[in-house]
Amino acid sequence: MTLVAGVDSSTQSCKVLICDAETGEIVRSATAAHPDGTSVSPEHWLTALYSAIDEAGGLDDVAALSIGGQQHGMVCLDADGEVVRDALLWNDTRSAGAAADLVDEFGGPDEWAKAVGVVPIASITATKLRWLADEEPENADRTAAVCLPHDWLIWKLLGGADLAELTTDRSDASGTGYFSATIGEYRDDLLDLAFRGRRPLLPRIVGPGERAGTAPSGLVIGAGAGDNAAAALGLHARTGDAVVSLGTSGVVSAVTDVPPCDPSGLVAGFADATGRHLPLVCTLNGAPVLASTAAMLGVDFDEFARLALSAPAGSDGITMVPYFAGERSPNLPDATGSIAGITASNFSPAGIARAAVEGLLCSLVYCRERIESQGIDVQRVTLIGGGSKSPAVQQIAASLFGGEVTMPVDGEYVALGAARQAAWALTGELPQWTVSSRTVSAEPTPHVYQQYRAVADAVARS
Repeated sequence: MTLVAGVDSSTQSCKVLICDAETGEIVRSATAAHPDGTSVSPEHWLTALYSAIDEAGGLDDVAALSIGGQQHGMVCLDADGEVVRDALLWNDTRSAGAAADLVDEFGGPDEWAKAVGVVPIASITATKLRWLADEEPENADRTAAVCLPHDWLIWKLLGGADLAELTTDRSDASGTGYFSATIGEYRDDLLDLAFRGRRPLLPRIVGPGERAGTAPSGLVIGAGAGDNAAAALGLHARTGDAVVSLGTSGVVSAVTDVPPCDPSGLVAGFADATGRHLPLVCTLNGAPVLASTAAMLGVDFDEFARLALSAPAGSDGITMVPYFAGERSPNLPDATGSIAGITASNFSPAGIARAAVEGLLCSLVYCRERIESQGIDVQRVTLIGGGSKSPAVQQIAASLFGGEVTMPVDGEYVALGAARQAAWALTGELPQWTVSSRTVSAEPTPHVYQQYRAVADAVARS
């Protein structure tokens, strides 16, 4: 049996899966935590990676490894390969002002969308480089190379000696703001703009299925990928598929051959890990909306689901717009949650529970609509994430997403996708592994989404 390893280096932990390269069967696995936050020393990621590898039984019998990692983070290295400062992660918002400046300086959101498919916001790497240039010019001057979290980890596994050996892939590079997934090249002019004329070394782009290199031990190292692209690879998502992830936030992404160009900035023009595109829309509000509503009702999650399913579609006219933490899709950072349509006859725990589920899912239907507005045809919806475990979420999602959703078994799909990529790098062929899933069907309820949109539009105007 030939074994491959897949790694998910996320914001909070490192997960390692060791799989049969032919079937994808998980042979062993482990997880190691590392500090979270918005500014972190990359050494913590490396320590967690080695710890998880050791706990998973080591790599002596493993032929290849690849890494799926958190996107957008800025890792700056000096000429000797030393980390210049703690990495700024995707969730660090100190570069919000820099993002606004960059949008204006390049001619507005239309120009950015046409150039790289991404309109800069604080999460994008280019904005962090601008912040560094303005706020820490000494560190900016020391920066000889810039890479992303998964790039740095792969480089360290390859020996971490020569900056010229830094590599990345299309999926992760497409979230930097200075790489165009459409033409497959860096935009040096945008790097110059972001870093105020500085031109650090950027990682070499490794194509889908290619090798980043070989570790001193002989271990083949795959290209790596951003976390959303790795998850899509682990789920065997194909053209026409949308993956709806309901975790702390909500994420809708779709595999397509059509590069998006959304000047509103809501649809990010990311790439996938197979040579296609992965347009993505992210919300600020996810499963915590359900947890907050359940806590307010004084019930556990099982009872919350039962209550939601006991109410009729449309919650007897109650509509919740779940902007509990503001919102970014649509861009309403100062918005708050709203409940409309309450009457003496419908104001009940069941009505509120269902309205919370419907409101949250309708916000994700909106995200799919934004992707489809780019000329992308979504034919199948796959539902993943912690929030998707609720039977109420599954049933109501099926009704709102056109009549059915696909529910894969619980799994670490970022790490699984990385393992599948490792097998691809090892053999030269992308393996077809089996992903067990079931279909949840329900009567479509388009009137519920129409009810939601009327209230959400009113919130946006207020």
